[in-house]
Amino acid sequence: MSYKTQFGEEAYPAASSLRMERMPHIWCPGCGIGSVTTSFTEAIKRSGIDEDKVAVISGIGCTGRVAGYVNYDSMHTTHGRAIPVATGLKLANPDMKVIVISGDGDLTGIGGCHFIHAARRNMDIVVVCVNNFTYGMTGGQVTPTTPGTAIASTTPYGNYEYPFSLPFLADACGATYVARWTSLHSRNVTQSIEEALKKKGFSFIEVITPCPTLYLRRNRLGDGVDALQYYQDNTILKHGADTRETAIDYQGKIIIGKFVDREKPTYLDAVNTHYANVIGDDYQLYGKTPPEKEAEKAAAEKKAAEKIIAAEKKAAIKDKATPKDKAAPKSKEIRGAGKVSAQEWVNKETE
Repeated sequence: MSYKTQFGEEAYPAASSLRMERMPHIWCPGCGIGSVTTSFTEAIKRSGIDEDKVAVISGIGCTGRVAGYVNYDSMHTTHGRAIPVATGLKLANPDMKVIVISGDGDLTGIGGCHFIHAARRNMDIVVVCVNNFTYGMTGGQVTPTTPGTAIASTTPYGNYEYPFSLPFLADACGATYVARWTSLHSRNVTQSIEEALKKKGFSFIEVITPCPTLYLRRNRLGDGVDALQYYQDNTILKHGADTRETAIDYQGKIIIGKFVDREKPTYLDAVNTHYANVIGDDYQLYGKTPPEKEAEKAAAEKKAAEKIIAAEKKAAIKDKATPKDKAAPKSKEIRGAGKVSAQEWVNKETE
């Protein structure tokens, strides 16, 4: 019996945003990915974005399953390739609001270079990183974010590598929006995702979440409830914090908040500005939405009509100096305006 048949769609507030026929999900009890998914679907609703314009991209791993559970257009891509797939989708269809939801290993391990360059280019996408400090689906190996001394399957005597501070990495690479929360702070996660959805540029939100089955068990840190208590006791809210100070030590304090919120031309903005300056009026702007394209088309037609008016005035002046038996200039055919004079068409558009 399916979840939908047994309990009905109203049993879960986010049911309309999820593919309930795929429930129950694969996540372990105490895992924080479900909380992040709920916050994400709530943010979509609050933002007012057309859900037909939403695309969710995920990579491989426990968090990668989000793309298969949400009831939006989505793609479950190969390991580490969520961001380049999202980039390609955004460039092919700039009207889409593209969101990447994946884990710390997928995004900053095998996908690390893609993360760096998407932020550097300021691609207009939202990236939500569920950071549980481990490769949860593939055996609990150490990841680029695993704190020092923490035990993993590949570091049974404790981690000796230097971990990334993901907010610092995103900030240094040029992200326009950077925030960090934990799965305990679900309302803040929702608010940050909503803000990121309404912002242009590369937005990055890190959500620290528990992995009870591998990270917590191997390090003897209790269960999911114990992790939430740890978040409650050890998080420090510090909006605007210097991202160089956001490193996470093993079982140490966690600085949370919105760290970066700045304006900066997106990749497509930079493309259009550069080529418009180099090529001039012959360059056709890339990545315009249908309304923008229509406005651009109307402006081009008006400009063409104004040229015709100038030509007609010039011809009229010339006619005054020529015999009256010479034929007067004919009205011009303007696309979409019928057979009217250019001046009449411009006047009509101005009204």
